[in-house]
Amino acid sequence: MENGRDGFGGLPETAASVVAFPRPAREVTFDRRELTAILDVYGRMVAAGEWRDYAIDHLADRAIFSVFRRTSEAPLHRIEKTPRNAARQGAYSVSDTAGRILKRGSDLVRVLAVLEKKPRLVEF
Repeated sequence: MENGRDGFGGLPETAASVVAFPRPAREVTFDRRELTAILDVYGRMVAAGEWRDYAIDHLADRAIFSVFRRTSEAPLHRIEKTPRNAARQGAYSVSDTAGRILKRGSDLVRVLAVLEKKPRLVEF
């Protein structure tokens, strides 16, 4: 070592031995109660043959639960938790394939009700 420098781009030895990585931003996640409510609906829809797969994404500003009819397709519905919207429109929303928001609110169970199949009357 010449003049207190090592072979790592001319940094002093103490700086080269400690590499500082930025701390990852805290992710938004679904808690146990939320996942239970979502998976209850998911289980009923799988049993009915409507859904077959799901994906969970935890991002810095929101958490997303996407449901699929087939894995290779775009998601049929996205259930999102966005905490910054909690005071205004509600933290939870359900959107369709085209991105239209079907229901939004602060109570997850009520928001998920939009996904439940409604019985139809059949006229003869």
